[in-house]
Amino acid sequence: MIFGRVKPLDAILATASKKSLKRSLGAFDLTMLGIGGIIGTGIFVLTAEAAQKAGPGMIVSFVIAAFVCGVAALCYAEISAMIPVAGSAYTYAYATFGEFFAWIVGWALVLEYAVAASAVAVGWSGYIVGVLDHLLGVTIPKQFTSGPYAGGIINLPAVFIAIVVTLLLIRGTKESATINAVLVAIKVAALALFVALAVPLLNGVNFQPFSPLGVTGSDNMAIGTNGIIGAASSIFFAFVGFDAVSTAAEETRRPQRNVPIGLVASLVICTIFYMLVAAGVIGSVGAQPVYGADGTWLSPGSPELAARCAALTTTPVVCSKEALAHVLRQINYPVAGNILGLAAGFALPSVVLMMMFAQTRIFFVMSRDGLLPAALSKVHPKYRTPHIVTMATGVLVTVAAAFFPVGKLADISNGGTLCAFLFVSIAIMVLRRSDPHRHRPFRTPAVWVVAPMAAIGCLTLFLFLAPDAKMVFIGWLLAGLVVYFAYSRSHSNVARGIVELPEAELDAPPIGVPPMPSAPTPGYKQA
Repeated sequence: MIFGRVKPLDAILATASKKSLKRSLGAFDLTMLGIGGIIGTGIFVLTAEAAQKAGPGMIVSFVIAAFVCGVAALCYAEISAMIPVAGSAYTYAYATFGEFFAWIVGWALVLEYAVAASAVAVGWSGYIVGVLDHLLGVTIPKQFTSGPYAGGIINLPAVFIAIVVTLLLIRGTKESATINAVLVAIKVAALALFVALAVPLLNGVNFQPFSPLGVTGSDNMAIGTNGIIGAASSIFFAFVGFDAVSTAAEETRRPQRNVPIGLVASLVICTIFYMLVAAGVIGSVGAQPVYGADGTWLSPGSPELAARCAALTTTPVVCSKEALAHVLRQINYPVAGNILGLAAGFALPSVVLMMMFAQTRIFFVMSRDGLLPAALSKVHPKYRTPHIVTMATGVLVTVAAAFFPVGKLADISNGGTLCAFLFVSIAIMVLRRSDPHRHRPFRTPAVWVVAPMAAIGCLTLFLFLAPDAKMVFIGWLLAGLVVYFAYSRSHSNVARGIVELPEAELDAPPIGVPPMPSAPTPGYKQA
């Protein structure tokens, strides 16, 4: 029975100890990894989309998205410290719900990280093209800065950054984290500059009307397309990234202590920044949606909105591809705006790095469990990194970044993220009942309140995603079921009776003492 293939926690920990990755990351590295993943395309690029969907009410959208991520983070902190191995929500689901649902979660995480990495690469391309144009006077032909969706041929800058990050991850985890810390410092400095210049210019008039499209969307649009909650479902992408800290647990020193610190610290720091940035955007120049000539609301990223923006004599925030830099130029800080654009161009690669880092670790652990070909779990003999799966992920991310747009990629990625968060919030409650005596270095406070709120929040935001994003997610899951029943179900280690347990649980003799000639325990092998 596929619903009965639950992998014991002790078996998961034993497997990890046998085929372990190099432990080189500390609390600071994890915090920087989380901040590097969270602060990126969402705040630098998608702020304009949130304003088009909710107007000044987008500040509430940030609060909603932060709250859902916050309660989910508390669930992640407990379960990742208790199970400090690679795999994140996939591994937790395997130990709680069994192989079938673990596969669904893992497959959703593939969608989340691969699509998100591609989206950020495309967002970086837009910034770096702008920097080259405004500061150096170098103009790259449009055919090589956009995919076919925008009248181009291929997005070469996005291809370039995807390849560079792939090579960096193959080189080594510690080296990747060190460079990531530098890029994170650049991003934080850029946002601090924006806050210092924009927040003092707050004008209450710019907050009116506060919610022009309502909470759940205007009357002429489908629920989830606009409004405060619809914007929260999109801007949720701006907070995604903290969960990747848990995927690095197997490469972390003292994971029981450092993983919870990295999760909570990165989310708190980013939430504070986001609230200040949103207030600065709205209060200094305003953030009202742009409507068509007939007064109808226009969807972000649509040809209609692009045409309307081109026809305007001024450029509102919602029409800018570099919203924060645009705001600084509007409030008479053009040099600071160019500096912020330059910082974003240099720092966004840290988000691509984090997303691809997490993606490779999900593939690695699924391969180690037999659900994917064993070749994917091979570790480089020198760098001790999963080089084959890193290269495979790099190819997928590069192709998507070369030909597809940023907005839709972000929305699609959110579907996979919310699915993973939902399973984690349920898993923590199941484990509290099924394994109450297991050591928990970090315990989620008020778990029977926090975990249900996380689950309800994830379901709500998923329902308010754009319809096409939900359809892509459903299609992706159906494709995953085909792969599972065609390959993974029969090749998984649990299906073949290969479950690794610690030596003590097998009543094995001490190391160096020959075993007694008795029959081996069926379905198990010694770790």
